Amino acid sequence: MEPRKAEIERSWEIVFPNDTNPHGTMFGGKLMAIMDKLAAITASRFCGKSVVTASTDAIDFKKPVRVGHRIQTLARVVWSGRTSMVVKVDVFAERTGSTECFHCTSAHFSFVALDEHDNPSPVPPLRLETDEEKQLFEVAAFVKQQAIERRKKMAE
Repeated sequence: MEPRKAEIERSWEIVFPNDTNPHGTMFGGKLMAIMDKLAAITASRFCGKSVVTASTDAIDFKKPVRVGHRIQTLARVVWSGRTSMVVKVDVFAERTGSTECFHCTSAHFSFVALDEHDNPSPVPPLRLETDEEKQLFEVAAFVKQQAIERRKKMAE
């Protein structure tokens, strides 16, 4: 299989009152769902197959997202193995009436590619061209290893 370059995928959302808690800040679970959805699209486009989420690393919410903010979600595959991929997702927000962005959160999502029988399926190797891509790959490899170790502990 030929190595494939990872493309950055983007999505935009606007935060409405029903997306928020009584403090007017976005529900963490709602933001996580948006992140997971774009990560799945990104992984599927990279490998050309259906994918399922296998794990997510810790998500730390750095700054609150409020009603009326526009959120931009960016995702790209940063690691690929035999049948799995890691997608890094970053979320930025803009205040209403401003184009100034601030970083809200980041996380890594691991996905497994599936064949037509829902069995794990091979994915293309990731083509790394820049120092940044190589650094992101190393971080994602560490995240992937941590997820494997968590699963082993859970199985004990």
